[in-house]
Amino acid sequence: MVINMYYPDDTVEEVRIRSDIVSIIGSYIRLKKTGSNHMGLCPFHNEKTPSFSVSQSKQMYHCFGCGVGGNVYTFIMEYENYTFVEALKFLAERAGINLPEQEYSAREKRQYDLKNRLMDINKEAAKYYYYQLKSDRGQASREYLQGRGFDQETIKAFGIGFANRYSDDLYQYLKKLGYEDELLKQSGLVSFDEVRGGHDKFWDRIMFPIMDANNRVVGFGGRVMGDGMPKYLNSPETVIFDKSKILYGLNRARRSRESYFLICEGYLDVMALHQAGFTNAVAALGTAFTDSHANLLKRYTKEVLLTFDSDGAGTAAALRAIPILRDAGISVKVINMEPYKDPDDFIKYLGAEEYKVRIDEARNSFFFEIDTLQKNYNMEDPEDKTKFFNEIAKKLLYFSEQLERNFYLDAVAKTYNIDASLLYKLVNRLGARGYKNEPTKKLPYAQAQGKKNSDEGIVKIQKLLITWLTEEPLLLDKLKPLLKIEDFADGIYTDVAKLVFEEYDKAGEVIPAKIISCFQSIEEQSEAASLFNAELLGEIQEAERQKALYDTVYRLKEESLNRQSLKAIEENDTQLLQNIIRQKADLKKTITAILK
Repeated sequence: MVINMYYPDDTVEEVRIRSDIVSIIGSYIRLKKTGSNHMGLCPFHNEKTPSFSVSQSKQMYHCFGCGVGGNVYTFIMEYENYTFVEALKFLAERAGINLPEQEYSAREKRQYDLKNRLMDINKEAAKYYYYQLKSDRGQASREYLQGRGFDQETIKAFGIGFANRYSDDLYQYLKKLGYEDELLKQSGLVSFDEVRGGHDKFWDRIMFPIMDANNRVVGFGGRVMGDGMPKYLNSPETVIFDKSKILYGLNRARRSRESYFLICEGYLDVMALHQAGFTNAVAALGTAFTDSHANLLKRYTKEVLLTFDSDGAGTAAALRAIPILRDAGISVKVINMEPYKDPDDFIKYLGAEEYKVRIDEARNSFFFEIDTLQKNYNMEDPEDKTKFFNEIAKKLLYFSEQLERNFYLDAVAKTYNIDASLLYKLVNRLGARGYKNEPTKKLPYAQAQGKKNSDEGIVKIQKLLITWLTEEPLLLDKLKPLLKIEDFADGIYTDVAKLVFEEYDKAGEVIPAKIISCFQSIEEQSEAASLFNAELLGEIQEAERQKALYDTVYRLKEESLNRQSLKAIEENDTQLLQNIIRQKADLKKTITAILK
């Protein structure tokens, strides 16, 4: 749990209370009052029927389509891609609240000041490069960009610039603005040696400002116009630039309301796609696709289409990216670019309409993997064919859901003319041997399914009980002798339960929107919000309600005692184990007495 460390809890809560969630969200999307809530189209995924619910009484929102939820802070963080502190400042200013001065340690203040000054340097450099492109010195680069088909609007939108042929031009310009050598060195824009002194990292290159999701320039990419090497050169890593966590074009693509993102390989591909109307395109910065890239994308979409180069290197890059994206919970498809190498060339010669056709025809990533795998085998050779089918069976073990796996198995069998029953037996035999699909680190079906069902059951129980305690806080008085914080599983469940108990002890009520503010990341806030949005039983008889409550408490407590039993056995604590056994024997009687 990451608690707000910058401002007092009272200040955070005052800003939240004075920022009515219906009014705030209503300024971004159209909301219509439906019953006690307000409904609208979810701004975080593409939908035609409203499933985005905003509660005035709870000061929370929840989308029944994509599952996102939270309080007013969560919404501003997600929609504007702000940090918690940035969202707090934004809402405070809107509500007319003056925030107290933040207290930093000396180290935090130095780091904060350094990041701000480096941002300032990059901003000045971007302005300087843009000016150079517009000057007489930038004529050749302007002609190059025009020759590649880019119009002035696109060049301006992406802030494209030019680093001229003088190797210390930017250095001298930044020195005149008062930036000292040590700071310029840390920016990654200037290098120093005994012979040349300070000199620019980039010269005689077209410059691409690299922006974070909040439109702040954090680094640069430079491209030669001729045959020089390296063809592309990126800023080195600095305290504000880590290319494994940045996606080029995300600052613009995140505002697209498409349900999917396009991932390509380079700056020019992103620009070409945006210019053609595909404003949901992004690219990794000349580096392998990483877990950080996938987690970043997951904040904005549940589906991506890979539009990498159609050559061997592009295919290899796609095969590396697919399992990373899949493990992050993102659906993946692959666009066929042939006969052209990349999106830039494809659109130049066949146009945006044909590219849209290719998007609609994008290949499921699993079948793309199988098609690519087949090229390594001679299907006329029985031995090679057997090896190929064994590899297919291994890949099918990725799917832990039996129904999903069977769908893919049947489709593969039909496509490659395999007897489905034989393929099914092969998959089961590999699973029985404990085979693990290593690239995706998934368990074989039998093992994974049992664990998944068990975990999902206790997760639902915890969510249901936390929602129940919030809706009927007087239950906390009844259950306090029995329920403990440790009865809730680790992680967000324990954190939220602890805060629910503490809030009730302090104020005699539980305000979910206030509890959500205790978490700083969007992911934690949204997950915490989901614990207050479990679907409770509707209008039922009191006897049925009592039975449902009894079952919920019993299952949670039983699971907790089972976990404690395992720990006692591991630690060889006989006394503790005997105590747990007694509690389990008396559990039904205890809960019945408490809930009378």
